[in-house]
Amino acid sequence: MGKVAILDYGMGNLHSVASALNKVAPDTEVVLATTPEQARGAGHLLVPGVGAIRDCMAGFEEAGFAPLLKDAICAGKPVLGICVGMQIMMRHSEENSGVDCLDIFSQPVRFFGSDLPEIPEGGHVKIPHMGWNRVQQIRKHPLWEGIVDCSRFYFVHSYYVPAVDNSDIAGQTEYGIPLAAAVARGNIFATQFHPEKSADDGLQLLKNFVNWDGRA
Repeated sequence: MGKVAILDYGMGNLHSVASALNKVAPDTEVVLATTPEQARGAGHLLVPGVGAIRDCMAGFEEAGFAPLLKDAICAGKPVLGICVGMQIMMRHSEENSGVDCLDIFSQPVRFFGSDLPEIPEGGHVKIPHMGWNRVQQIRKHPLWEGIVDCSRFYFVHSYYVPAVDNSDIAGQTEYGIPLAAAVARGNIFATQFHPEKSADDGLQLLKNFVNWDGRA
Protein backbone atom coordinates (compact mmCIF):
# COMPACT_ATOMS: atom_id res chain seq x y z
CA MET A 1 0.00 0.00 0.00
CA GLY A 2 1.37 3.40 -1.02
CA LYS A 3 0.90 6.72 0.72
CA VAL A 4 -0.28 10.00 -0.80
CA ALA A 5 0.07 13.20 1.22
CA ILE A 6 -2.30 16.07 0.43
CA LEU A 7 -0.65 19.25 1.68
CA ASP A 8 -3.10 21.09 3.91
CA TYR A 9 -2.08 24.74 4.24
CA GLY A 10 -5.60 26.04 4.79
CA MET A 11 -6.37 26.92 1.17
CA GLY A 12 -8.14 24.12 -0.61
CA ASN A 13 -11.14 21.81 -0.79
CA LEU A 14 -9.06 18.95 0.53
CA HIS A 15 -11.83 16.58 1.50
CA SER A 16 -13.24 16.33 -2.03
CA VAL A 17 -9.75 15.53 -3.32
CA ALA A 18 -9.19 12.97 -0.57
CA SER A 19 -12.58 11.39 -1.26
CA ALA A 20 -11.79 11.10 -4.97
CA LEU A 21 -8.40 9.49 -4.23
CA ASN A 22 -9.98 7.03 -1.83
CA LYS A 23 -12.48 6.11 -4.53
CA VAL A 24 -9.92 5.43 -7.27
CA ALA A 25 -7.24 3.91 -5.02
CA PRO A 26 -8.92 2.30 -1.97
CA ASP A 27 -5.72 0.47 -1.00
CA THR A 28 -3.71 3.68 -0.86
CA GLU A 29 -3.20 5.58 2.41
CA VAL A 30 -4.36 9.18 1.89
CA VAL A 31 -3.08 11.66 4.49
CA LEU A 32 -4.16 15.27 4.97
CA ALA A 33 -0.81 16.66 6.11
CA THR A 34 -0.76 19.95 8.01
CA THR A 35 2.99 19.71 8.75
CA PRO A 36 5.99 18.44 6.78
CA GLU A 37 6.42 15.69 9.37
CA GLN A 38 2.98 14.28 8.57
CA ALA A 39 3.89 14.18 4.88
CA ARG A 40 7.20 12.41 5.32
CA GLY A 41 7.24 8.87 4.08
CA ALA A 42 4.64 9.60 1.41
CA GLY A 43 5.54 8.38 -2.04
CA HIS A 44 3.32 10.99 -3.74
CA LEU A 45 2.59 14.64 -2.88
CA LEU A 46 -0.55 16.50 -3.95
CA VAL A 47 -0.70 20.31 -3.79
CA PRO A 48 -4.28 21.66 -3.88
CA GLY A 49 -5.26 25.31 -3.74
CA VAL A 50 -8.31 27.57 -3.76
CA GLY A 51 -8.27 31.30 -3.06
CA ALA A 52 -6.03 34.33 -3.45
CA ILE A 53 -2.40 33.69 -4.31
CA ARG A 54 -1.00 35.92 -1.55
CA ASP A 55 -2.81 33.93 1.14
CA CYS A 56 -1.91 30.66 -0.53
CA MET A 57 1.78 31.49 -0.72
CA ALA A 58 1.82 32.74 2.87
CA GLY A 59 0.05 29.63 4.16
CA PHE A 60 2.25 27.30 2.12
CA GLU A 61 5.48 28.86 3.34
CA GLU A 62 4.34 29.25 6.96
CA ALA A 63 3.45 25.54 7.02
CA GLY A 64 7.01 24.73 5.93
CA PHE A 65 5.87 23.06 2.73
CA ALA A 66 8.13 24.91 0.28
CA PRO A 67 11.32 23.02 1.30
CA LEU A 68 9.34 19.77 1.53
CA LEU A 69 8.01 20.18 -2.01
CA LYS A 70 11.40 21.07 -3.48
CA ASP A 71 13.05 18.13 -1.68
CA ALA A 72 10.36 15.78 -3.02
CA ILE A 73 10.91 17.07 -6.56
CA CYS A 74 14.67 16.56 -6.23
CA ALA A 75 14.06 13.04 -4.89
CA GLY A 76 11.93 12.16 -7.92
CA LYS A 77 8.66 11.71 -6.02
CA PRO A 78 5.53 12.19 -8.13
CA VAL A 79 3.91 15.58 -7.47
CA LEU A 80 0.48 16.78 -8.59
CA GLY A 81 -0.66 20.41 -8.36
CA ILE A 82 -4.31 21.42 -8.72
CA CYS A 83 -5.64 24.92 -9.61
CA VAL A 84 -3.85 27.45 -7.37
CA GLY A 85 -1.62 24.52 -6.43
CA MET A 86 -0.39 24.76 -10.00
CA GLN A 87 -0.11 28.55 -9.94
CA ILE A 88 2.08 28.69 -6.82
CA MET A 89 4.65 26.62 -8.71
CA MET A 90 5.04 29.41 -11.28
CA ARG A 91 7.51 32.30 -11.17
CA HIS A 92 5.20 35.23 -10.37
CA SER A 93 1.49 36.03 -10.25
CA GLU A 94 -0.24 39.29 -11.17
CA GLU A 95 -2.85 38.68 -8.47
CA ASN A 96 -2.86 40.86 -5.31
CA SER A 97 -0.76 43.53 -7.07
CA GLY A 98 1.96 40.98 -7.77
CA VAL A 99 3.20 38.04 -5.73
CA ASP A 100 6.39 36.02 -6.16
CA CYS A 101 5.71 32.30 -6.31
CA LEU A 102 7.93 29.22 -5.94
CA ASP A 103 9.60 29.59 -9.36
CA ILE A 104 9.61 25.86 -10.06
CA PHE A 105 8.24 26.69 -13.51
CA SER A 106 9.40 29.89 -15.22
CA GLN A 107 5.99 31.01 -16.53
CA PRO A 108 4.01 33.91 -15.06
CA VAL A 109 0.40 33.82 -13.87
CA ARG A 110 -1.68 36.50 -15.55
CA PHE A 111 -5.12 38.07 -15.06
CA PHE A 112 -7.57 37.44 -17.89
CA GLY A 113 -8.50 41.14 -17.86
CA SER A 114 -8.65 42.87 -21.22
CA ASP A 115 -6.89 39.95 -22.93
CA LEU A 116 -10.28 38.32 -23.32
CA PRO A 117 -12.19 39.13 -26.54
CA GLU A 118 -15.39 41.14 -26.67
CA ILE A 119 -18.65 39.26 -27.05
CA PRO A 120 -21.60 40.27 -29.29
CA GLU A 121 -23.72 41.35 -26.29
CA GLY A 122 -21.05 43.86 -25.30
CA GLY A 123 -18.31 43.64 -22.73
CA HIS A 124 -15.88 40.74 -22.52
CA VAL A 125 -15.98 37.03 -21.82
CA LYS A 126 -16.98 36.57 -18.18
CA ILE A 127 -14.45 36.31 -15.37
CA PRO A 128 -13.95 34.02 -13.55
CA HIS A 129 -13.68 31.27 -16.10
CA MET A 130 -16.08 28.75 -14.61
CA GLY A 131 -17.30 25.56 -16.22
CA TRP A 132 -16.36 22.68 -18.48
CA ASN A 133 -13.78 23.06 -21.25
CA ARG A 134 -12.11 20.65 -23.64
CA VAL A 135 -8.45 20.01 -22.98
CA GLN A 136 -6.14 19.23 -25.85
CA GLN A 137 -3.31 16.92 -24.85
CA ILE A 138 -0.24 18.71 -26.18
CA ARG A 139 2.08 15.81 -25.51
CA LYS A 140 1.88 12.24 -24.34
CA HIS A 141 2.12 11.73 -20.58
CA PRO A 142 1.34 8.87 -18.16
CA LEU A 143 -1.35 10.99 -16.47
CA TRP A 144 -3.28 11.18 -19.75
CA GLU A 145 -3.43 7.37 -19.93
CA GLY A 146 -6.98 6.18 -20.64
CA ILE A 147 -8.27 9.73 -21.23
CA VAL A 148 -9.43 10.60 -24.74
CA ASP A 149 -7.82 13.71 -26.22
CA CYS A 150 -10.01 16.82 -25.97
CA SER A 151 -12.02 15.43 -23.05
CA ARG A 152 -13.79 18.00 -20.89
CA PHE A 153 -12.59 19.10 -17.45
CA TYR A 154 -13.97 21.54 -14.88
CA PHE A 155 -12.33 24.96 -14.38
CA VAL A 156 -12.81 27.77 -11.85
CA HIS A 157 -10.24 30.60 -12.06
CA SER A 158 -9.62 34.27 -12.85
CA TYR A 159 -5.86 33.98 -13.46
CA TYR A 160 -4.10 31.78 -15.98
CA VAL A 161 -0.75 30.47 -17.12
CA PRO A 162 -0.08 31.34 -20.79
CA ALA A 163 0.05 28.57 -23.36
CA VAL A 164 2.22 30.58 -25.78
CA ASP A 165 6.00 30.16 -25.40
CA ASN A 166 5.45 27.56 -22.70
CA SER A 167 7.79 24.60 -23.14
CA ASP A 168 6.27 22.82 -20.11
CA ILE A 169 2.72 22.75 -21.43
CA ALA A 170 1.08 19.32 -21.37
CA GLY A 171 -2.54 20.33 -21.96
CA GLN A 172 -4.18 23.39 -23.49
CA THR A 173 -7.66 24.84 -23.45
CA GLU A 174 -9.33 27.94 -24.87
CA TYR A 175 -11.25 30.60 -22.99
CA GLY A 176 -11.14 33.54 -25.33
CA ILE A 177 -7.38 32.98 -25.45
CA PRO A 178 -5.28 29.81 -25.32
CA LEU A 179 -4.13 28.93 -21.81
CA ALA A 180 -2.26 26.13 -20.07
CA ALA A 181 -4.67 23.54 -18.74
CA ALA A 182 -1.77 21.39 -17.55
CA VAL A 183 2.00 21.67 -17.28
CA ALA A 184 4.53 18.90 -16.70
CA ARG A 185 8.22 18.47 -16.18
CA GLY A 186 9.98 15.38 -14.90
CA ASN A 187 8.10 14.10 -11.84
CA ILE A 188 5.75 17.12 -11.66
CA PHE A 189 2.30 17.35 -13.25
CA ALA A 190 -0.04 20.26 -12.49
CA THR A 191 -3.50 21.16 -13.72
CA GLN A 192 -5.47 24.41 -13.82
CA PHE A 193 -8.68 22.37 -13.83
CA HIS A 194 -10.07 20.39 -10.90
CA PRO A 195 -9.81 16.64 -11.61
CA GLU A 196 -11.79 15.84 -8.45
CA LYS A 197 -14.74 17.76 -9.98
CA SER A 198 -14.29 16.45 -13.52
CA ALA A 199 -16.31 13.22 -13.44
CA ASP A 200 -14.82 10.01 -14.85
CA ASP A 201 -11.92 11.61 -16.74
CA GLY A 202 -10.85 13.51 -13.65
CA LEU A 203 -10.98 10.34 -11.57
CA GLN A 204 -8.92 8.56 -14.21
CA LEU A 205 -6.26 11.27 -14.00
CA LEU A 206 -6.12 10.91 -10.20
CA LYS A 207 -5.86 7.13 -10.55
CA ASN A 208 -3.04 7.59 -13.03
CA PHE A 209 -1.28 9.88 -10.54
CA VAL A 210 -1.45 7.32 -7.72
CA ASN A 211 -0.01 4.69 -10.05
CA TRP A 212 2.63 7.00 -11.55
CA ASP A 213 6.31 6.37 -10.81
CA GLY A 214 7.27 9.96 -11.63
CA ARG A 215 8.77 9.18 -15.01
CA ALA A 216 7.46 10.98 -18.08
